[in-house]
Amino acid sequence: MAGLMSVKDWAFAIFAGAERRGVFDKLPAFQRDLSQYPELAVLARNYGIIRTECEALIVGNLRMPGMDELTSYTAGGVHQIQWKTFVFKSGDFITENCALAPKTAALLAQIPGIYTAFFSVLEPRQYIKAHWGYWKGFVRYHLGVIIPNDNCDRKCWIRINPDAPAQGGDRSQIEQGDTYYWRNGQAVLFDDTFLHDAANESDQVRVVLFLDVARKMPWPLRLLNRLFLAIAHKTDAVKQVRENAKIKTT
Repeated sequence: MAGLMSVKDWAFAIFAGAERRGVFDKLPAFQRDLSQYPELAVLARNYGIIRTECEALIVGNLRMPGMDELTSYTAGGVHQIQWKTFVFKSGDFITENCALAPKTAALLAQIPGIYTAFFSVLEPRQYIKAHWGYWKGFVRYHLGVIIPNDNCDRKCWIRINPDAPAQGGDRSQIEQGDTYYWRNGQAVLFDDTFLHDAANESDQVRVVLFLDVARKMPWPLRLLNRLFLAIAHKTDAVKQVRENAKIKTT
C-alpha cells in the first residue's frame, strides 16, 4: 500500500503540473456547463426514475453504512457526522446494491468512465468541514436527488475555493469560496481536490447522486490515469470498501 501511495503522489503531481501549464483546463469552483461530458446528461433526463428509486431506499428497511465505515481518505473529523451512503460502484459495481435500485444502476452502467457512484445521504443539520479530495484525475458530479424544499431557503449547499492552497493548507480560506445550492434534478461538476465544505442546514434528509468520473485529458495523461485507477481499484483496501458498502436489511 505504501508503494501505491508513492505512485499516487507522483501521478497527482504530474496531473497538477499539467493543469498549471494548461494541458487541460482547470475547473472553476462549479462547472454548470456539462457539454464536455455529454454522456452524463442521461442522468438528469431520468431524474424522476432516480428519485423514485432513491425515495424507496430511504423509507425502506435498510441500513445504509456511514461514510466513516467506507474510507479514511477524508478523515480527521470529516466523517464524524451523520453522512450515509448507498454505493452502486467503487471501481466495480456492487451487485447486491444495484439489485435494490436496478433502474438507476442500469443508467450508470451505460456511462463510461465512472469509478465511484453512490447516493450521498446527509441527515438534517449536518456540516461537512472543509477538506480536500484525493485524486486530480477525477471530476466530481453531483445531481440533486432529494433536496428539501428544492432549496428555496438555501439551506443545502456546497462551497469551494479553487484558489486556496493545496492539500494541507489553510482551511480557513474556505470562507472566501463560492457557494452552490443544490436543486432537484440539476447537475454540476467540480474538482474535489479544491478546498471545499458542505452542509444540510434543513430539518430533512438531503440526497445527491455522487459520481467520480475519469477526467477528460490528452491521451498520454488519460492512459496514465486509467492505469493508476485500474491498479488502485484492485487493491485490498478498495475491495474492503466494496464489502463494507454492501447494504444489509435491519
